[in-house]
This record gives sequence, structure tokens and C-alpha cells, in this order.
Amino acid sequence: MQLSEILSPLDTFTRRHLGPSPSERAEMLQALGLESVQELIEQTVPDSIREQPFLSIPDGRGEQELLAELREMAGENQVFRSFLGMGYHGTLTPGVIQRNILENPGWYTAYTPYQPEIAQGRLELLLAFQTMIVDLTGMEIANASLLDEATAAAEAESFCHRVRSRKNKAERFFVDQRCHPQTIAVVQTRARASGRQVDVGDFRAIEDFSLYFGVLLQYPATDGSVLDYSGVIEAAHAQDCKVVVSADLLALTLLKPPGELGADVVIGSSQRFGVPLGYGGPHAAFMATSEQYKRSLPGRIIGISLDRHQNRALRMALQTREQHIRRQKATSNICTAQVLLAVIAAAYACYHGPQGLRAIAERVNGLTRGLGALLEGLGHTLVGEGPAFDTLRVRTAGEARLVLNTARERRINLRDFGDGTVGIALDETVTAADIQALFQVFGGGSLPGELSVGAADFGGLTRESDYLSAEVFNSYHAEHEMLRFLHRLEAKDLALNTSMIALGSCTMKLNATSQMIPITWPEFGGLHPFVPREQAKGYTRLFETLEAWLAEITGFDAISLQPNAGSQGEYAGLLVIQAYQRGRGQGHRQVCLIPTSAHGTNPASAVMAGMKVVAVGCDKYGNIDVDDLRAKAEKHSEDLAALMVTYPSTHGVFEPAIKEICEIVHAHGGQVYLDGANMNAQVGIARPGHYGADVCHLNLHKTFAIPHGGGGPGMGPIGVRAHLAPYLPGHPVVPGVGGEDALGPISAAPWGSPSILPISWMYVGLLGAQGLRASTETAILSANYMAKRLGEHFQVLYTGKGGRVAHECIIDTRPLKEMGVSVDDIAKRLMDYGFHAPTMSFPVAGTLMIEPTESESKAELDRFCDALIAIKGEAERLAAGEWPTDNNPLCMAPHTQLEVISEDWPHPYSRELAAFPAPWLREHKYWPSVGRVDNVWGDRNLMCACGMLEDYLEDQEA
Repeated sequence: MQLSEILSPLDTFTRRHLGPSPSERAEMLQALGLESVQELIEQTVPDSIREQPFLSIPDGRGEQELLAELREMAGENQVFRSFLGMGYHGTLTPGVIQRNILENPGWYTAYTPYQPEIAQGRLELLLAFQTMIVDLTGMEIANASLLDEATAAAEAESFCHRVRSRKNKAERFFVDQRCHPQTIAVVQTRARASGRQVDVGDFRAIEDFSLYFGVLLQYPATDGSVLDYSGVIEAAHAQDCKVVVSADLLALTLLKPPGELGADVVIGSSQRFGVPLGYGGPHAAFMATSEQYKRSLPGRIIGISLDRHQNRALRMALQTREQHIRRQKATSNICTAQVLLAVIAAAYACYHGPQGLRAIAERVNGLTRGLGALLEGLGHTLVGEGPAFDTLRVRTAGEARLVLNTARERRINLRDFGDGTVGIALDETVTAADIQALFQVFGGGSLPGELSVGAADFGGLTRESDYLSAEVFNSYHAEHEMLRFLHRLEAKDLALNTSMIALGSCTMKLNATSQMIPITWPEFGGLHPFVPREQAKGYTRLFETLEAWLAEITGFDAISLQPNAGSQGEYAGLLVIQAYQRGRGQGHRQVCLIPTSAHGTNPASAVMAGMKVVAVGCDKYGNIDVDDLRAKAEKHSEDLAALMVTYPSTHGVFEPAIKEICEIVHAHGGQVYLDGANMNAQVGIARPGHYGADVCHLNLHKTFAIPHGGGGPGMGPIGVRAHLAPYLPGHPVVPGVGGEDALGPISAAPWGSPSILPISWMYVGLLGAQGLRASTETAILSANYMAKRLGEHFQVLYTGKGGRVAHECIIDTRPLKEMGVSVDDIAKRLMDYGFHAPTMSFPVAGTLMIEPTESESKAELDRFCDALIAIKGEAERLAAGEWPTDNNPLCMAPHTQLEVISEDWPHPYSRELAAFPAPWLREHKYWPSVGRVDNVWGDRNLMCACGMLEDYLEDQEA
């Protein structure tokens, strides 16, 4: 044996990532009648797009070796003390929350809670998040998070336009100049695409509010001023103009809430509630409004309902389900929230409680007022327009540049307003040493021994109303109690640490521990997004490497990492296409062709981008009808902007005509946008940029292993060909982002959610070229193996010309409907077998779309197939008359532990069949914590905050 072989690392990743062992892969191939994986790929992927050469990506390395390299890279980031503010603040993540939520796969590997019976833990904290937002903002209803503060402001702009009264015909929106610069820029980008005008200026200068359908105000303002907006809100309402307030949650523990000032909408970020800065994200934004607008509120809303035992149960309510079927009529294209971060913020509020939050706010404000007094004593001038909460704007006695340079020398970042004033934003992490250092930066010496700081005085803006009075915010302040609380909630959820989650289109694969470790390193988590670029050299190296790898994998020429969700990637890609069309004098091109099988976010994104959606039909095999496409492209040739296509198709097959489809669109002057949701079936085998796509978004939370986090975070970077690269999104605060003719930003931070990018960097680096291709091959093998096994009991709805599926398959469960079993019954019964349901009724109603991924073992695949086959057997017993149609294991599923052990058992089937229908359950049994949830009751009696059900029941009794 050669020394090089002996020295080769043993902790290589590919063998850990691929679930089926080599012998199991051989068994799966044998079941398919194949000799090799290559034979399967040849039967599955069209010759016209298949590429043989391996990717030009380094070989996979050992886990410890790659972590050491990433640690070295992280060390190139300089974590200065940043007092920059602008909506981003240092925060202390309580250890009990960091260890038990942020670093815990029981929380970060869960899926969006579409199956509420096995997601009650997440839903409980999301309900607490909504309650926290409602209480602090003084509004009536809130959603369960949005992507970031700037995009929340853009959503609010659209919201105001949507809910304006019929007599308001305005197409202009006003943004006060005191808003954060990134917020102003994102609102401008989004409004411009929708054909609406954004005016930026001083709200005091508005003479005629009837010119506007909405106004955006910052509270406190970006320079720290706390202003009384009640007058402007009253004036706006008098002329039928809505008012949005972007508010700081911590400040609202001391300040009168915007709802009491009369605001129509309140938005903001929950980042400073325990979520690391992370160079810009991910963070959970929020939106709150009046209950009358509940059906127009974008994002997800968690509501209280009852289960079939009449016990309290939570679930996603109202438009959560409507958004996916309303397509171009949807109120938003948001499909990814920031659940994990919203959960952390809610847990932070539970841990500290109302008194703890107020104490933090009072300390921050006291430090701010004390520092202000010290600086005034040195001859500097505070130039805020009102009292300050946590941010000072200082006109220095001497040259501002000298102060800024001195600060930099002492590893301190201050905000340069560019007009001779300097900003200082304090937060809960500030220490006495920080105050001393700031004092010296401004020319002081040692701090005075004593400094009298009076009580906070916000005048008529001092908060008097209570908040966070619900039990959940007043019970878990001891760490031991918090630990147990979080553990109880985690036990209510089914995540990847329990069993496979075979969701078609959603790719719930292994999120390896070694990939997750770096996200809590302070060198990645501690950077403010607007620090000078030279302080983020490690991040820059990471971005450049990851962009190069993604470009190589996809065949594109340039990558933008800015979109912080797949939906944002769709939107950004379409804006880039529009900018390109305008750049070549074809700005009139506004038609977007979209197949009827597309994800619901596709048409929603196109409408948001100002495009006109024209549907293209599919043939009986589920493929795009090429003749219909050709006819539509010909009809709209003069106005054709783009085609949006998902590949492999949403029906789970590689359409052989994809190159012809791209050529048709190009021949008529359009661009091809490829939805990269199914990139998991292409990595190392086919490159979208080579077979005809012009732009493609990549779901890093799918193909590249960033975990779903219970419904977010996600990342949706886009790849583009060279002719589109000049138009990639830029940023108003950080120079050098985007192309030479950059769009405005579509996310608040220049690189979206940077602190989770190390996960995908580790994923690609660990697998290397060969491991990436092996992952794709294994994903396709596993899908075809399951299709073969299940195909003996269910019809596999669509296959390619070789009789094969891609990385997912659709099984037709509609025949079971004739036996009295719905697709919902199957989903709920799977919970009794210990599994999450596959994707239900998408893209075909009454079916299940199954994606096993490459990281599930053959044993787990077989268990899942056995469960579905057993459920079909139960349906056949029901059809044979063995059980009543209204009292059988399927319609009564899922069965809770409490029900199974209760003395009363009013069912004609055994307790054992109810709870232990498969042998593997005797080794480990996951118990749903509630019975089947009544969605209809919850929508008819909408309750979206803690304590509302109890109040409702008391009213009913009264």
C-alpha cells in the first residue's frame, strides 16, 4: 500500500450521504432489471442533454479536513464591534435556545407544517410569534414570518395597493426618507416592476395624500429619532391613504405601539430577538394588520382549531392553502417563510418574558442616553429630530472622517451618514468596555466615575398598554423549565430525525451535521451585513468559490446569491429578463408562457414582475404540449418575454423535447427561465445553461442541502448566461454587488442569507465531482425503485419514454376514493405508520408525489413502500365491508396515544391495528399529539393568537 493511500482520510462524506449501500444499490438495480446505474441514466435522461465529462470541481474531502479549511476561511472575517444599526443589531442568543433549536435537527430538519397533526410543536411557537407581534405592534392579526424587513415593506406596498378603497385610484406610494436605505431600494425595485411609482421624501412635506395609496414610515427612524406619527396617519386616513409603519420590536416594549397611533400595517424584523446577525440573514420579518384584511395578508397564518376529539389543535389557516391554487391571482409569491428564525425569536420572548424584554430595552435605552450625554459633554451635537431609543446621530465637533478612522483603528464600525454626521446604534450586547471605547473614539478619556442618567422620556409616545400577558411568555424563565418546554415541543413534531419525508418537489435529504456546524461560528454569525468589504474577506472567498461551483454545475456564466428564497429567485430571474429586454429596446415584451403543470409560485412571480401570463397545455403524458407552445409563441411573438419551465417536469419526468422547447422560445425573441426546484435530478448529468435555459434559480434548501427548518430558511440564487449577467441585482449600501447595469435589490442584504451558505459550500466540497454525480444517480435509482415497488399496487401516473421516472414519481390514489378513502385519509394514516405524507394533490389532485432522495437507505424506502401498500390493503378491507365508512382506521387516523390507552374504544378495529400497524413501530413509535384537525372549523372561527380559543369557549358558555 502506498503512503498516499494510508494518508487518505477515512471520514469521507459520499458513503455517509448516500443511503443505500453498494450491495443495496445492486439489489435495487436487479429489481429494475438493470445491470448498472449508467444503464438507468441512459433510459431516463435524454441523450440530447446528457453530459459525460465529470464536473470541474475538486474531489471530495474528509469532513475534518474541509471544516479546517472553512475555519481558516472564516478566520479571514474580522469581527469588529459594529454599531451600524439600519435594522440589524447585535443580540445574545440564549444558550438553551442555540443548543436546543438552532443546532438541533429535531427543529431544523422539519418540513413546512402542511400536516399539522405532526407539527404541533413548531406551530405552538409560531402562534407565540404571531401573538408577540400582535401584542407589541398593537395590531389585530399577524403572519408567521416573511423573508426580511425590506421585502416585508415591499409586500406591504403591494398590500396597500390591493386593499385600497375603490375611490382611491392612485398609483403612487410614498416612502419617508428616514426609512432604512435598503428598505427604500427594495420597495422601489418591487413597485417599479408592478408599474407603480415610489416617491421618497420628507413625510412632513406631503401636501396631498390623495396622490398616494400608501405611505411608509420608520419607527424609530433610521437615524434613531422617535417621531410622533399620529398626525400624519390621521391626515393620510382623511384622504383615503393607508399607512405602513416599519417598527423595531424591542423599542415597542417602551414606545406606544403603531396600532395605537392608527397604523394600517406594521412590518419589521425580529432579528434582534436572539437571531445572529449572520452578515445579513436569515432573519424572520413580520407583517401585522387589521383582521378585516386577513385574506389579503401575504405569507402564512397559524390559526387555532379543534381536532376530532374537540381538543385544541393548531394549523396553517386561510390563504395558506389558497396561495398554491390561486396562481396568478395569489396575493404573493411567498412560499418559503423563515420559520426556524421565527421560532427562535418566539422562544427568546418566552425565555425573557415581558419584564425581561423591557429590562433589555431599558438598559439599551439607558446606555444610549448616557452615551449621548457623554458625547455632548465633549462638545459634539446630537442631531436627531426627537428622543432616541437606541441610535444616536452625532455631528462631530471636528471632522467626522477622523472619528470614523479612529473607530476603524480600534476595530469599531460606526455609520457614516455622508453629511458630516456619524451614527451609533447600541444593543443588548454592549458592555462597559464598549462605552469606554466609544467615548475615547470621540475624543474622551476615562469614563467619569458616576454619570446620572434620568428615566426614559418619550413624552406622549411612552407605552402604557400591556403586552405578552399570555401564559407561554410567563412560564419558562428558568433555564431548566425552558429546556423541558422546548423538548416537549420538539417531541410533538416529526422531522428527519424520526423518519424519511418523501415530499416530491421538496427534496428532504440529509443535512449533515458537519455542514451545520459552521453556522454558529462567530466569524460567520457575528458580522453586520454592511461592514466594509475588507472585513468580510472570508465570506468573499466563500461566495466566490460557491458561485464558481454553482456555475460549473449549472452551465451558467454568472450567479447571484442575493435571492433568499426560491420564490425570490423566480422573481429576480424574471426581473433580469425584463431588464435585458428593455436593454435591447424590447421593453414592450411582457408575455410569459407558463405550462399548466407549473408550481403555483411561477405565475404569481410573473404577475409580480409585471408580466402577462399565458398558459401552455400539457399532453396526456404530462409533458408540455409542444404544438400548443409553438402556437402560443407564434401568436405572442412580438410580445413574448419569457417561458417559465420546470425541468425535470413537475410530473417527475425528463421531457425529451426540452431543447426544442427552448429553441422555439428563442426563435420568437423570448428568454427561457428554468425553475430549478428539480435540480436534484441533474447535478453532474445535465446542465440547464447548456441545453437552452437563460436563467435558472436553485433551491439551496433542496438540492444543496440547506435544511427546511420547518418552512424556512431557504435560499434561491439564480444563474444566468453571459448576456443577462449585467442585470443581476445590486445593493444601495454595499458597492460592487451585481452587474454593471444592476437591478435594484430584491432582498435586504446584499447576499441574501449568507450565514447558511457555508452549509451548501460544505455539501459541494465534501461530495466533490464524483460524489455529486453519484448523489444524482442514487436519487434517480431510489425513485425508480420505489416506482417499481409501488407500481405493482398503484398506477404510476407519468413516466418518460424509457418507462422511467426522474427523481420523483406520482402515484394515483384516486381509485381508493371509490373505496371510500381520500388522499387526506392516506396522509393521516401514514402518521400512524410513523411517516410524513408525500406531496398531496400536486400537481394532480388526488395523487401523491414521492421523492425519496439519495440519502435514504433501502430499508427506509422499503418501510415507506410497505406502509403505503398496507394502507391500500386497509382500503380494500373497507371496500369489502369489514368496517363502516365512518369508523375505520383510515378515516379516524391519526390515532393519539391518549386515545389508544383510554378506557373507551368505540371502534370496530383493534387498538393494535390503530397504533402499531407495522412491525418496525414496536422498536420506535412516533405519536401524533393531536387527532385529525378540523380546518373548516378553524377558518370559520379564525383565531391566530395565544389564549383566543379559551376566550372563545368562555364566550360560548356565557
